[in-house]
Amino acid sequence: MTSHQNTQTMKPATAAKKLGVYLEATPADFREGVVSRAELNELQANPPQWLQELRRNGPHPRPVVAAKLGVSIAGLARAGVTEPLTTEQIEALKQEGPEWLERERTTQAEVRKEAERIKKKNAERQA
Repeated sequence: MTSHQNTQTMKPATAAKKLGVYLEATPADFREGVVSRAELNELQANPPQWLQELRRNGPHPRPVVAAKLGVSIAGLARAGVTEPLTTEQIEALKQEGPEWLERERTTQAEVRKEAERIKKKNAERQA
């Protein structure tokens, strides 16, 4: 009896999320097919030109936009930023420094500080 190993595949949306790119900006053959785990690993290890370009210039999905701006995804939503942004648009926002961006960065910093405090408190409790 031989064991048959199935190839693990994922939807293009899942693969795009794992690659940190906006699905609608990927090539049609990527969006219309399925991606195997081996293909995903290959894309991560040796990104083709289109993937390098998307990662460099965008448009970027919300999690990437939020990370580049130093805010949460919810913070983007509160500010009304719902569309993917390019690297150029993100840099322009950083230069403008709108009030909402500063407020959301402060909120995010407080959330991180509180999470660290809780983590430290839990570690002390277990020690």
